[in-house]
Amino acid sequence: MNDLVGDRERGRIGMLGEDSPYPMLVADASGAIEQVNEAARSLLRGATGVAPPWLARAHRVHSARPAGPGREPARGPIGERLFEAHPVYADSGRVTWWLIDVTGQQQAMETLRAERDSAASMVDAATELLASLNLDRCLEAAARLAVRHLAEAALVVMPLGSRRYEIAYCDSQGDAVRKNMSLDPRTMPGLAEALQGFPPVPACWINPAQVPGWVLRERPGRIRGAVVISLLGYGMSVGALILLRRSAGFSEQEEVFARLFAARAGTAISIARLYAEQESITDMLMAGLLPPIMPHLDGVEVAARYRAAGDSARVGGDFYDVYPAAGSGRASLVVLGDVSGKGLEAAVLTGKIRDTLRALLPLADDHQRVLEQLNDVLLAGDGLRYVTLVLAAVERRGTQVELRLTSAGHPPPMIVRDDGSVDVARADGTLIGLLEQVSSVTETVLLRPGEKCLLYSDGVVEARGGPLGDEMFGYERLREELQGCVGMPIAALAERVQMLASQWGGDREQDDIAIVAIGAPGATEGPTA
Repeated sequence: MNDLVGDRERGRIGMLGEDSPYPMLVADASGAIEQVNEAARSLLRGATGVAPPWLARAHRVHSARPAGPGREPARGPIGERLFEAHPVYADSGRVTWWLIDVTGQQQAMETLRAERDSAASMVDAATELLASLNLDRCLEAAARLAVRHLAEAALVVMPLGSRRYEIAYCDSQGDAVRKNMSLDPRTMPGLAEALQGFPPVPACWINPAQVPGWVLRERPGRIRGAVVISLLGYGMSVGALILLRRSAGFSEQEEVFARLFAARAGTAISIARLYAEQESITDMLMAGLLPPIMPHLDGVEVAARYRAAGDSARVGGDFYDVYPAAGSGRASLVVLGDVSGKGLEAAVLTGKIRDTLRALLPLADDHQRVLEQLNDVLLAGDGLRYVTLVLAAVERRGTQVELRLTSAGHPPPMIVRDDGSVDVARADGTLIGLLEQVSSVTETVLLRPGEKCLLYSDGVVEARGGPLGDEMFGYERLREELQGCVGMPIAALAERVQMLASQWGGDREQDDIAIVAIGAPGATEGPTA
């Protein structure tokens, strides 16, 4: 477009919009400006005195294509404002351009877009923070996300007690790293207050010169601002977030994002820490419920196998314990039991029964009395819960092993003889925890070298599956399989029985399984498994 016309053109504006508050320009087909109104003269002369280049380019396009897509408004800056130019076509290729100030609209759109992007970023950050209940990964994610959205480098500081702190550090060059270290939070201004969490403290901006080396690490010259933000989870401080930035201060948008991010990170860390504490407590309690490490029994071979029902279960209602002889002339005691029910409730009762039996070890030579005492304990408890048991007093007699077997409602032990035959022990009795009076039958069995006795829970014989899909494994099938186990090492025997029950059940849900095999060492067999 040519330079704006002078005063001689003003008289030609008339009805075309001289008094309109919107700037108006009329240009001919060549781009020469024929008319402008007062608003346009004031706007354009206040800027550069000529039509802005973006409007000149738009006029050439509209003059060449006066219909279709060419009618779309053009947009561009005039001074510090943004205008939208709307064309109105006339004869002889003239175009009238009406300019509308859209600066406020554009700013509103940019603000809306920024808020939408910020909200999307916050959703992504919250999703990543809560993606894992692992505390270490949660701390690393918080540091990594803080760098992605807010800072050049970030540290998440979580107190562990006794002046120990877990610190997750991340910068723009790599992944987050963690370090457990001893430090005085007072060396970092604002950190001690942020770690207290109550009363709540605002974000504290720190002069980089006051930031200690353990925070700055290897980038002291690149930091222009540092801020400490408290991380609160459910009203309590779980740590603090330290941001190292190339600029001091937050923009309004960054201020809002930082506040929301700290709240989400604090919540995620609080949840992960609570889960870690519960997991630690569970592991501690579980240690007393898990099957024991098999102890050594002098002159006797012992092997055991255990499988809790369910793919994720670690303990169940089946259990075994082996107690070596407390002194000379005393027999070792092997206990295998099956508590009613499954899962954690059964496991808790299992722990109670095992603790009671451990307390009754001084009475171990008298199986009937042990069972009576245990029965009294269970009857005194809450709920109708019971247990079946088999007790085996084990004693070496020269080259043989003597077993005194007592059953309390439990599947009968089976003895694998060296000639391939399998005997079923006649031990019998009532289960424990239902009746006020319990009865039991004890049978004494001698194992010659190489012979073995198998104690097992009903999860073996009651495993359902097989070719028909719902057939029990059964006592007879177990007895037949044991006939082929002559000469088998003690550990292999226990493994073989567990494998048979598992294969028979296939993919069907099965009961808990506990197995203990006791053997008299043979001339060709190795040491205790």
